[in-house]
Amino acid sequence: MTDIDKTAGPTDTPSAGAEAVKAIPVRHYGRYITAVIAIAILVAIIYAFGQGRINWHAVPDYFFDDRIMTGVGKTLLLTVLSMVIGIVGGIVLAVMRLSKNPVTSSIAWFYIWFFRGTPVLVQLFLWFNLGLVFEYINLMPFYKDYWSNFMTPLLTALLGLGLNEAAYMAEICRAGLLAVDEGQTEAAHALGMSHGRTLRRVIIPQAMRVIVPPTGNEVINMLKTTSLVAAVQYPELFRYAQDIGQNSGAPVEMYFLAAAWYLIMTSVLSVGQYYVERYYARGSSRQLPPTPWQKVRTNMLSLGRPKGGMA
Repeated sequence: MTDIDKTAGPTDTPSAGAEAVKAIPVRHYGRYITAVIAIAILVAIIYAFGQGRINWHAVPDYFFDDRIMTGVGKTLLLTVLSMVIGIVGGIVLAVMRLSKNPVTSSIAWFYIWFFRGTPVLVQLFLWFNLGLVFEYINLMPFYKDYWSNFMTPLLTALLGLGLNEAAYMAEICRAGLLAVDEGQTEAAHALGMSHGRTLRRVIIPQAMRVIVPPTGNEVINMLKTTSLVAAVQYPELFRYAQDIGQNSGAPVEMYFLAAAWYLIMTSVLSVGQYYVERYYARGSSRQLPPTPWQKVRTNMLSLGRPKGGMA
C-alpha cells in the first residue's frame, strides 16, 4: 500500500504571496441621472418664482407680528381642543362598534359613515348656518337661547373639526384594540382580572403601538385642517394672514408667511410624534431606533476615524 502523508495540505491552496482580489463597486449611473434631473427641476422652480413680482421682504417684516402670533396661538389651541374631542369621541365610538349590542353598534356605524362621508368644510357650514332654520336652541327644559348667540365661531369650529375627527379616531382605536391577540384577554381573565382592569393593564398598552402612529398623523393633519375655519369667521393663523395681506397689498407674501408657520409647527409635532412612537416601541423592539441627535453624534464621530477602523 502507498503511504499517505497526512501532514501535507491540499494541492489547490493558494500560496501566501497570492494577490488579494480587488472588489470594484458597481456604478449606478441611473442614480446620477436622477439626481441631475431633480436638481435641474429644482433650479427651474426657483428661477420661475424669482421672475414674479413678490416682495419677499414683507415676509420677515410681518413674521412675528402680534396678529400673526395671536393666530398661531389660536391655531394650536383649536388643534388641541379638537383632538381632545376627537380622541375621546373616537374611544367611545370604538367601544360601541365592538359591542355585541346591535343598537349601539349600529349607531356608531352610522355616525362614522356620515362624518367620514361628508367633507369637513360642508360640516362647518352646516353647523354655522343651522341658525337659518333653528331660531333658538332648547337643549334642556331650563335652558333656551337663540341659535345666533349659542353657536359662536369657536363652537362651530370645535364641533365641525372635533366631531369629524372622532369618526376617524374611532376606526384607529378599533384597529388598535383588534390588533391585540384574544389570548391576552383570556389569560388576564384567567388570572382573575376584571374587564376594565384588563383593558387598562393589558389591552390598551399593547394597542397603543398601533394607535399612536396614525394618531400623530391625525394631529398634524388637524393642525393644517384648522385653516378651513376661516370660512366660518373664526380668526386663526390663516385668517389673520389673509386680513394682513388684504390691508398691506401683499396677499401672496402673507400666504407664504402662513405656510412657513404651518411648516414650523408641523415639524415640531413630527419630532414629538417620533419620540412618542419610540416610547411605545420599547416592548416590541430589542433595540430602540436611534434618536436624531444620536444619529448626528454618530456621524460626527465617524468622520474622525480612519477607514480601516483603527484609531
